[in-house]
Amino acid sequence: MIKLDIAHKTFVKHLEDEGKTESTLIAYSKDIEQLMEHLAREGVDLVNEIELNHLEDFMKKLANQEYTPKSISRKTNATKTFFKFLHGLGHIKDNVADLLKHPKVVIKEPRILSKLEYRALRDAAKDDPRSYAMIEVLLQTGITISELSEIKLDDLKLEDSSGSLFVPTKNNKGARTIPLNRAVVQAIKNYVEGSRQDIDSEFLFITKTGKPILVRNIRSTINRYFKKAGVENAKVNDLRHTFVAHHLTRGVSILHVSKVAGHKRISTTERYLQYIERETEEEKTDLGVL
Repeated sequence: MIKLDIAHKTFVKHLEDEGKTESTLIAYSKDIEQLMEHLAREGVDLVNEIELNHLEDFMKKLANQEYTPKSISRKTNATKTFFKFLHGLGHIKDNVADLLKHPKVVIKEPRILSKLEYRALRDAAKDDPRSYAMIEVLLQTGITISELSEIKLDDLKLEDSSGSLFVPTKNNKGARTIPLNRAVVQAIKNYVEGSRQDIDSEFLFITKTGKPILVRNIRSTINRYFKKAGVENAKVNDLRHTFVAHHLTRGVSILHVSKVAGHKRISTTERYLQYIERETEEEKTDLGVL
């Protein structure tokens, strides 16, 4: 038998050992901590005392507190992952979370930046080589912000006007090699050969002390440039949405876009089709550069 607080700490350590991102660790830890507090108020002290009705009551309580279905679904997923972990170690005989249902979630329309918006974002960051390069990589490769933070110099192959980026397997995304066009190659070179060249680090995007820049700092930096550019209601992940939508608009194969973006299911890529219109040959730009 194991107490709630010990189970919580053991679970977070397990996620750390699996190499989960900082943002994932924080999210899972807070979600399970919130569940533990609810269970403690219900008089539950040991994990083997937890029943399905305890979990269902917790989710209902969240709904009454006006949490969104998406937030509740995330907490449901965290709960299921936690109980799977406990069951695997033999701390609970039956995995009651298997019967816990997700709320219905309405999929939000992706925010796709217009040409005017992403060009304004670029222009706002043009005097900051590191931020400009981060924006260009996100916009031109479709990788996630956590993948961006972990790019190593050895993952890059840069030629005069083209190159490639290797993205290793992480979480639900498989390893993939993404081609780089001349715009992103030039942005990376300007950064590496400029403000970064005298700092020894295996990572591409780093702080002044050579440490890899944290996801939260990347997000706050790019959000600052969104604001400076006058691009409203936009987030860092919208650069990824824009990448996918742009390439589908140009008629690039759904299979290819799905593979490059690291989508686990092709249906994730297909849903963008309802938000785009195909470009004519005259509207396409050189090499597909955004």
